[in-house]
Amino acid sequence: MLTPDRRTRILTLALPIIGGMVSQNVLNLVDTAMVGVLGVAALAAVGMASFANFMASAFITGLSAGVQAIAARRLGEGRESETARPLNGGLLLALVLAIPLSVILIAFAGEIFGLLVDDPEVVGLGVPYFRARLAAMLALGVNFAFRGYWNGVNMSKVYLRTLLVMHGSNIVLNWALIFGHFGLPALGVAGAGIGSAIATFIGSALYLFQGWKLARANGFLRGLPDRTTMLSMLRLSIPTGVQQFFFAAGLTAFFWILGRVGTAELAASNVLVQLLLVAILPGLGSGMAAASLVSQALGRKEPEDAVAWGWDVAKLATSAVGLMALVGLFFPDLLLRPFLHDGQTLELARVPLRVLAATMSIDTLGMVLMNSLLGAGDNIRVMVVTLVTQWVLFLPIAFVMGPVLGFGMTGVWLAHIGYRVIQALVFTVIWRAGSWTRIHI
Repeated sequence: MLTPDRRTRILTLALPIIGGMVSQNVLNLVDTAMVGVLGVAALAAVGMASFANFMASAFITGLSAGVQAIAARRLGEGRESETARPLNGGLLLALVLAIPLSVILIAFAGEIFGLLVDDPEVVGLGVPYFRARLAAMLALGVNFAFRGYWNGVNMSKVYLRTLLVMHGSNIVLNWALIFGHFGLPALGVAGAGIGSAIATFIGSALYLFQGWKLARANGFLRGLPDRTTMLSMLRLSIPTGVQQFFFAAGLTAFFWILGRVGTAELAASNVLVQLLLVAILPGLGSGMAAASLVSQALGRKEPEDAVAWGWDVAKLATSAVGLMALVGLFFPDLLLRPFLHDGQTLELARVPLRVLAATMSIDTLGMVLMNSLLGAGDNIRVMVVTLVTQWVLFLPIAFVMGPVLGFGMTGVWLAHIGYRVIQALVFTVIWRAGSWTRIHI
């Protein structure tokens, strides 16, 4: 049974992380509402550019995994004065990688965006937004390195309050720069990109200030990790970056397949994805908490406790998500009607939503154990499992089920649900086997 002390420790670490993710979702919704006023082309441009920026930044944001795993491990080993050394290394890697990458991508932003979108109006609106977001790639890397550190040393509240300030600034800046308030020019879509970029730098400045104040005693900006630690960071961060890049690319392929099925199916699936992104927040936040707890236990040379933390976090997260999912299982229209007003499109989404809701607990189990393995340093195997199940299993089957055999949107979503269940089962088997307890980082 999950004891009250362990439950409290999990919630203390996980709830601020989940709160930060909720803040991001609120920001996305507000931004979408503001840009939506500018028209369909503007909305399409920002959506595609944001997605392209996510793919372009995958290797930079992957630094978070390496920083978190090593910082948590050092804390568990009782080497608290060295916990910020991996943060220093992450900041250096962000500097070395982000600046040249962003310069190259900004130079070729027009060509890259043209490969993703055919509509000249969307390209014209999207490229300035894309370039503005790329200009903040260094700040994004800094932010993710700090996210890994704060979560790794059980200070996720610092992560939460920084995100709240950053996202609040983003909303105000976007409102001012999109529509021309406070004496600023009305820049439209480009203003949305500039506002988001400035807010990202505000977040970096706040993180650096708090790092100087709260992490100086732990080695912040007091030397770099040794060569072995830097290599460990690369070994942990690169697979995570590859995983995130191909996950984003796989999501693009998923929507392409749905587009081949039909426009109504694509619209209904977009709503399902937005609902899914909200539903998985407890699993993602709990998984990030589990990564720290597992790594700290391994640092204390307590592998049995590390195993127990993975299961304990999974119990709590799957129970919470399972209760939330009951609404989608028994009252799907309650979630769908605010977004889908056409009866035919609503009918398309109803069955997939119910199946998603019925399997959300299993998906949450997979997310928690996947992140637990990342905390243990088993990043390469996590990368292999996610790539194989998504690209070798899911996407080919989804294409056959939908456009080829004619099972439509339901067939494509059943393939998606099946792959997520299989992935969760694979991570469960790996976790039970326990070979990850012997990884040294």
